[in-house]
Amino acid sequence: MSNSIAIGVAYADPAFQSVQVGSSSVPISISSAGVLNGAYATTSATSGDTRLSYNKLTFSSTGSGETIRAFSVVTGTGAAAAGTINGAHISMEVQGGTISGAGNALRATVGGTTAAPGGTLAAIQADTNWDSGVTLPSTASWIRFTESGSAKTTNLFNLPTAMIVAKTAAAVTHTIKIVDAAGTAYYLMASSAQ
Repeated sequence: MSNSIAIGVAYADPAFQSVQVGSSSVPISISSAGVLNGAYATTSATSGDTRLSYNKLTFSSTGSGETIRAFSVVTGTGAAAAGTINGAHISMEVQGGTISGAGNALRATVGGTTAAPGGTLAAIQADTNWDSGVTLPSTASWIRFTESGSAKTTNLFNLPTAMIVAKTAAAVTHTIKIVDAAGTAYYLMASSAQ
């Protein structure tokens, strides 16, 4: 969708509906590192939710899509030599304050009020999209855990008690493969019998 309304009248024009910066055929070219579109704010609100960006897309027919689609493409050789490339990097930091409730870098919620929503539902779907001719390194994985800071987190998961069921009688019939940062394989034991 292209925008035909001048950006200078964004606050004065109630018909201002969308902004497109560049296009797939004519993208904006950036030759130095920096922030293309930035929004910086502080809040001193003592209650209620403050949101720097709020996007809501309602699907009222049979179409599909996303509210936010972040897509990073690498075309240069040896990219990220001094850093990382991410489709999205979402952080939550505590810098001098404290948290009395929950603090999450990413909270993925699936839910609703429809009694029988159908479909295949998940709070998180991890997906790969490698071509058939790609040879992946031994360190490739579905999920990678890293620790950037010097203080270490020792718990891998925090699960509801109902999801922890200890069984000793069933034999191990399956394994789930995990690898460490060097690509060394380890296995979680699993059983097809409860």
